[in-house]
Amino acid sequence: MANGQWFPSDWPERIRALADGTLTPVAPKRAATVMLLKDPKVLKDPKILEDPKEPKDPKEGAGGPVVHMLRRRASMAFAGGAYAYPGGGVDPRDDERLVRWAGPTRAWWARRLGVDEAAAQAIVCAAVRETYEEAGVLLAGPAPDSVVGDTTGEDWEADRAAVAARELSFAEFLDRRGLVLRSDLLGAWTRWITPEFEPRRYDTWFFVAALPEGQRTRNASTEADRTVWIRPREAAAGYDRGELTMMPPTIATLRQLTPYATAAEALAAADDRDLTAVLAEARLTDDEIVLSWPGHGEFTKHIPIGAGGGPA
Repeated sequence: MANGQWFPSDWPERIRALADGTLTPVAPKRAATVMLLKDPKVLKDPKILEDPKEPKDPKEGAGGPVVHMLRRRASMAFAGGAYAYPGGGVDPRDDERLVRWAGPTRAWWARRLGVDEAAAQAIVCAAVRETYEEAGVLLAGPAPDSVVGDTTGEDWEADRAAVAARELSFAEFLDRRGLVLRSDLLGAWTRWITPEFEPRRYDTWFFVAALPEGQRTRNASTEADRTVWIRPREAAAGYDRGELTMMPPTIATLRQLTPYATAAEALAAADDRDLTAVLAEARLTDDEIVLSWPGHGEFTKHIPIGAGGGPA
């Protein structure tokens, strides 16, 4: 049975065009996405996907933490129908002004992410902003050691909609609300760059974060038709059965989360994670295209030369 790996039908043609020089790669845009976690003891969401066939190991925290995922609308030009995490592109305005900041310094984040301080602020802002835009969860508070307890209500929704529409930058939103961005609630997990043959390319940093006490997720995104809380192991099993469609970075990060018993344990492990960017490679042989992601052998595809659709 085929798994749920996302594989656009035009990839073989685009790979061949890249190889023969008729396709010029577009520059990837910086982006951030957040794997929002919470522990089973606070799990009350009836929409969680449960796989009754999956064994539960009580020594692993009743299956470990659950992660918030959304399903992108089938009409979306990029990864339509695929399960993913809240995320999106960096807003250049968020590196133009300093925001009130708690946790590791901008210089620390610059070293961790491999960018300059202005870009580091913008990437961290993108992670916090997209979590707020798409899940209604805000990793910020009125003081360096606090987090807002409730982001519902008409005034909050008006601000969230303005940020989502880019009428208001996230830095301006934080300033207007008198909020401190809690960078200490994030952990940088991995970095993936969209393949060179894709028409839409992103240089994406993946973060982990724990759901703040008192806040609840909701589907606030116009790009998603469903959101769920699901254990990484169970989401991966759905992918393996071909029931859940995902891009390689999504299923790879789900598998990486399975050893952790709690959200706090996963967050604590983030600082030791390797952030070397993963970029797909394509090579042509006499009779096939071989598509691979370094360090992730499970995604390797062998595409017969002349094929116009998916992998063999």
